[in-house]
Amino acid sequence: MSSNNNQQPGLVASHAEYVKAAAVETIGSVTGSQEWQQSGAQQKSQAVEDMKHASEGREPQNQGYGKPEEMLGRATGCEGMQNEGAESAKKQ
Repeated sequence: MSSNNNQQPGLVASHAEYVKAAAVETIGSVTGSQEWQQSGAQQKSQAVEDMKHASEGREPQNQGYGKPEEMLGRATGCEGMQNEGAESAKKQ
């Protein structure tokens, strides 16, 4: 059970990194900075990999965060977070 507790903070932190990376990429687009765009894109890719790793073996219906996770998924455009939040909300 303690391994599940370790997975969830990693998942949340990975989502936060994804949001941060998307902001960097957007700033790069707005300012025309190729470096920022590329950096943001690379950070987003790494965050996606981290999310996949953190969610391995996770059962959303038992270990999800419910409606807040679903709403944050919508706000950030993360379909996986949206779906897992919706699944865990059914159980709450």
